[in-house]
Amino acid sequence: MKKTNSSLILSVIALVFSISTFAQDISGSWKGVLNVKGQDIPLLFHVKIDKGVLSSTMDSPSQGAIGIPMNKTVFEDNTITIAFTQGGIKYVGDLENDAINGTFYQAGMEFPLNLVKTIKTKPGDVSLPSSKAALDKLAAFDRGNYKYSAEDYFQDPSKSSFQFSPKGNYFSFREKDKDGKNHVYVKNTKTEKITLAIEEGDELIRGYSWANENRLVYIKDNGGNENYQLFAANLDGSNPKSLTPFENVQVNFSNLLEDQPDHVIITMNKDNKQIFEPYKLNIVTGDLEKLFENKDVTSPIAGYEFDKDGTLRGYTKQQNGVEYVMYYRTAMDQSFNEIVTTNWQDSFSLVAFNYNTSYKHDAYVLTNLNSNTSELVLYDLAKKEIIEKVYSNKTFDVGGLSRSKKRNYEVDYYYYTGEKTHVVPVSKYYKKLDKKFKKQFGKKVYSIVDNTDDEDKYLIILQTDKLYGTYYTYDVKKDEFTKLLDLMPQLHEEDMAEMRPINFTTRDGLKVYGYITVPNNIKKGERVPLIVNPHGGPYGVRDYWGFNPETQLFASRGYATLQVNYRGSGGYGKTFFLAGNKQIGRNMLNDLEDAVAYAKTLDFIDNNKVAIYGASYGGLATLGSLVKTPELYTCGIDYVGVSNLFTFFDSFPEYWKPYMAQVNEQWYNSENEADQEIMKAVSPALNVDKITKPLFVIQGANDPRVNIDESDQVVKSMRARNIEVPYMVKYDEGHGFSHEENRVELYKAMLGFFAQHLK
Repeated sequence: MKKTNSSLILSVIALVFSISTFAQDISGSWKGVLNVKGQDIPLLFHVKIDKGVLSSTMDSPSQGAIGIPMNKTVFEDNTITIAFTQGGIKYVGDLENDAINGTFYQAGMEFPLNLVKTIKTKPGDVSLPSSKAALDKLAAFDRGNYKYSAEDYFQDPSKSSFQFSPKGNYFSFREKDKDGKNHVYVKNTKTEKITLAIEEGDELIRGYSWANENRLVYIKDNGGNENYQLFAANLDGSNPKSLTPFENVQVNFSNLLEDQPDHVIITMNKDNKQIFEPYKLNIVTGDLEKLFENKDVTSPIAGYEFDKDGTLRGYTKQQNGVEYVMYYRTAMDQSFNEIVTTNWQDSFSLVAFNYNTSYKHDAYVLTNLNSNTSELVLYDLAKKEIIEKVYSNKTFDVGGLSRSKKRNYEVDYYYYTGEKTHVVPVSKYYKKLDKKFKKQFGKKVYSIVDNTDDEDKYLIILQTDKLYGTYYTYDVKKDEFTKLLDLMPQLHEEDMAEMRPINFTTRDGLKVYGYITVPNNIKKGERVPLIVNPHGGPYGVRDYWGFNPETQLFASRGYATLQVNYRGSGGYGKTFFLAGNKQIGRNMLNDLEDAVAYAKTLDFIDNNKVAIYGASYGGLATLGSLVKTPELYTCGIDYVGVSNLFTFFDSFPEYWKPYMAQVNEQWYNSENEADQEIMKAVSPALNVDKITKPLFVIQGANDPRVNIDESDQVVKSMRARNIEVPYMVKYDEGHGFSHEENRVELYKAMLGFFAQHLK
């Protein structure tokens, strides 16, 4: 961003200056609360002395601004002056012992601000993480003359995140600078002029979008803590604004409003950390209007149904912790009435209101109330009945549909994911378009990423299991395709490995699907190591066919990778989903073992070199497998993984707590004696003595989903048995590494660990 405004959204260019001798110790972290128009804004100043020179940075945690360098830091006669002169910000205070009493100046205004010395602590046990030298030594085991490096697979693309403005007058994208920051630029499609719109600072831009033809919105959090905050800026970078400057609040985007381009609808847990309420937000001024109250924590509203005009038509309320009741009103002056009640085991979710009819109460709904797999139906919300079954598949859940805003919300296609993703054309318009695109791109899988409101321009990406992604635009009037760029031009398609869909039958007769990525050029009779890679979740999540940089990196080193959509995974119908109920550490792990047995029948797997690696629940599955069947695996990598179900449940973020009753039924109930015994048996941290194979642990310190204590427990216990465990912790990451430099370092160490134990 280019300038600082009165809401303290700061961005800056240079650090640092000056000083001589210090009567008292001014170095350290100083914390205070600024009160602006009744709003409390916590601020922290971090003052350092390096070779007699003072420097400082400022944090405004409630606004996602961390480590902002100040360009003036002076301490004389026990008075500290800290300033960001370009932004018109200054703080002057007098030091007395461990307190500073002073004044904060900005935009001609003065605010009292008293600071106290505080200790800036890091989460977890800071004595546990391995040193950089130790991790570099681990990475060095990956020796060989390889064509591709970890950087080739995990560096950020030079350009990415392409989007059209709604009318197509502009085209936005992210571009990486020499320091690895991914700024947002806007290109005028007529003049070709490119302008910097959003500048990325220390905190990553987690996503951005056009709100209207002139203004962009974007989200950031604080070091991966997932307390997302919404920001906005004009397409030329002017009028940058923090729209939700609230500390420890998570903001979720809900709706754009068709006829109100300066407004959006968001939900956030501002008034109660456990529940979310909807607000209408002015993206220019930041004005907020609460649209509905969600006060009952015992039966909270779990989702809101707004139509394209911003009218709240319905909502889904959670009751008894395990049931979901959908309510709907036929008019604004009518009360909300119950439509349908489901248990968490069933589904009834409103996909979209049907605007392609004069009748106002039709909606497209995904439901499995009358079938095993989720079907797309047209539902009458006023009469509470299905009008027609629109689309279904006997084996796989339907994913949804796509419609045309320009053509009065005509349905263009349905889609579902089986072994691969399938699109079923519906409208005459889309059938023609689909035929044209398939003729142009052949066997490569195309996806429409974006299009203008007038449907005169389309943004298309091509992908396969061997192609990371190539962007094209299609101009309808000119009937012209234009290639934009390859996202990862350094990765040559002909060198990439094949991802093969597989399926097998488990020991108890369940059909399970998955994928195996096979290294290129395996010679006849050659056997390669296998890496089993269980996905996270575990419930409702699944692996997909397509380009996977992890499995491709492993294949480049000669490893096959097995991905299993074990019982409980999503997309395979209700019976398969519920087969995972209370099976964590039990049949879910049996599915992985049965998958390994299947892989060994393929005649190219080295039976004595099988590793397991997973993230989140996949980390729990990794640790659990090393406990349950240590003889099957050579080594394992646990990445942000759960280790102790008791401490995991206790550390849930506040907004997860309303779902605890469902967790008790689906996972395990920590207050039930029988379940307690199972939890003890399947919590790896409580059974570390059974882990005998080499283990590498990785954790983001700010992870709100899997607290760092989950990893600390395992590392401490293993080392207490005199077993060295390499442990990588990043203090600017959360549930997975998002910073490019951290990601590359992670996979270098991972490759070294696998090379050490599999080669």
